[in-house]
Formats: sequence, C-alpha cells, structure tokens
Amino acid sequence: MQISYKTVAVSGLALLLSGMTACKSSSGPESVTLSGAGSTFVNPVMSRWTEDFSKVHTNVQINYQSIGSGGGIQQVKAGTVDFGASDAALDDKQLATMSPVIQIPESAGPVCITYNLPELKEPLQLSAGVLADMFLGKIKSWQDAAIAKDNPGVKLPKEPVVIAHRTEGSGTTAIFTTYLSAVSPEWKSKVGANTSVNWPVGLGGKGSEGVTGQIRQTPGAIGYVELTYAQQNKLPVVAMKNEAGKYIAPSTDSTTAAINAFTAQLAQDPRTPIVNPPASAADAYPISGLTFLIIPKDGADKAKRSALKQFIQYVITDGQASAAKLNYAPLPDGVKQYDQQQLNMMTAAGQPIQ
Repeated sequence: MQISYKTVAVSGLALLLSGMTACKSSSGPESVTLSGAGSTFVNPVMSRWTEDFSKVHTNVQINYQSIGSGGGIQQVKAGTVDFGASDAALDDKQLATMSPVIQIPESAGPVCITYNLPELKEPLQLSAGVLADMFLGKIKSWQDAAIAKDNPGVKLPKEPVVIAHRTEGSGTTAIFTTYLSAVSPEWKSKVGANTSVNWPVGLGGKGSEGVTGQIRQTPGAIGYVELTYAQQNKLPVVAMKNEAGKYIAPSTDSTTAAINAFTAQLAQDPRTPIVNPPASAADAYPISGLTFLIIPKDGADKAKRSALKQFIQYVITDGQASAAKLNYAPLPDGVKQYDQQQLNMMTAAGQPIQ
C-alpha cells in the first residue's frame, strides 16, 4: 500500500496539535493577575485575604494598592483596576456617572481615636461633643475642663491638642465625619460629612499610615485610624461615650453591637451608616462603618472575571474568620445574603460566570 506524503504530513500535524493541547491541559489553570486599589482602612485584612487565597489558588496573583477610598473609586471609574475598596459606599448620584458596578459590603470595623500622651497613665475617655470641639479647634489644651469632666480624677498632661487627619479622599474620613455630623450640629453646618472635607485645624497625613505617623511623632496629637494601625504602632485608643452613656472601647464585639443596632436598615440598604447607634445598643462603639468592594458588573476577560468572583466569594464566606482576627466585625447573615445576590450578577463578556 502506498501512503502519500500529504497523508503523512496531515497525520503528523494532527499529532503535533494533539501533543500541544495535552501539554497545555497538563500545565494547570491559566495564570491570572488581579489588581485592586482603595481603602487603607481595609488594607490589613485585604493583605491577609489576598495571601491566603493565593496559597490555595496558586495560579492567581492579587495586587492591592492601599491608596485611599477616593483613589480606589477613581481607578475603578477609569477602568485601570479589576476592583476597588471603599469605606464610603457610592450613592445613587455617583453611580449614575459610572459604568455599571456592583457594591458588596465585605467587612466592618471601628474607626478608633488614638493619641500620643505618654504622661497619661489611665485610658482616655471622651464624649461626642468634646471630640467634635477638639476637631473644630475649640478645645486647644489637654487640661481643658471638658476633657477633665470625661476623665474624673485623672491627671491630664499640660500639652496643646494637635489634630491629625487625612489629606486625601478617604472612606475612613467619611465614617468619622458622618459621626461628627450626627453628634454635633456645629460640625454638620460648618464642615459636614464627606470623603474629603476642609479641616478647621490640624496636621495632614496620607493614608491611615500617614496619620499614624503624625500621631507617633507629635506629642499631644490625636487622630482617627483603623484599630489595627493603632495596635501595630502601640498607640492607645479612646473609649468613646455612646448614646447609652457608656464609655466603650473599639473592638470586634463593640462593632458587632453597632451593626446589630441597624440590622433592619442594613437589610433594606447596606449603605446605611452605622455610626452613633441608639441608646438601646448599650455596648456599641459609636464610630463604626462597613467597607465595600466596588466591582465592574461586566468585563471582557473571562479568566480574570472567574478568578475575581472566586476571590470575592472567599472574602464573604471563609474570609470573614480572618477578618475577625484582625479587629474587623463579621458580616451579619442578612448582609451576606445580599452580597451573594450581588455577586451572582457578575458577568464576563455579557455572559453569567459559572
């Protein structure tokens, strides 16, 4: 029997292609790199989440830039990252200016008030009005009578009050100024609540890292950061007086108590602020907030979109245990159910992600 050279060539090509396909399938899943940017508040737990997820999904690398919520929102808007993180949820007006996105609450935590008073031997306590007046620049000395009233019998240091605040657009600032606006009519009318405000007084720092640095190097300084930043830098935190009249320190439990006070409202709209809970939440820390992942609803790269969905699925389920270890409060069941519904709306090239 004669075999033509053409037949041999075709058969050889088929074998070659078959071998290439086998090599590709045996090399494992396609490598994927995801990029995210935004909240410094969530950066400690985001670092843990990305590390733990990539240990299991070895083909996925996730790079997260801790640049502040405002920067993260802008990068999502510009399409330069796969996801953003913000402590300030996008309102309907902001959403109308963007391509369709999904907002998913992924953790909650306290915005703690930390300070640099080495001479103070007892934990500092402050009421809402006193804190507002300090940030308004009305209380200038640590020996002011209003601070002394919150700390009976405590010898307060003879130091000027130095305010430290964020310089860039920040979701942490949004939570903090939303609280001050809720407890101080003067703050609400003169300064207001936003990711960026015109501060009446103070030194600026970029990111929670920058604010922490300002406080560490400035005696008499007071500012606001996420709790893990204060703990890592061995800075004390203020016990804040809540609506029940109790001085409550920031913690996972006291944040959970704040969330529980707003369960019904959060079930209707997870963007509901959880600052200044009612007096019925006796053990709630009053300056807490949810932080959100902001994800484009659709994307062209199916491999990336599938990996991103898997990562977010991990964050809102198994990742919540890691969050609790780093001073973030686990999400309540109602919010988790909302997250799952939103996550299922993600598409790749217009098609559902399996």
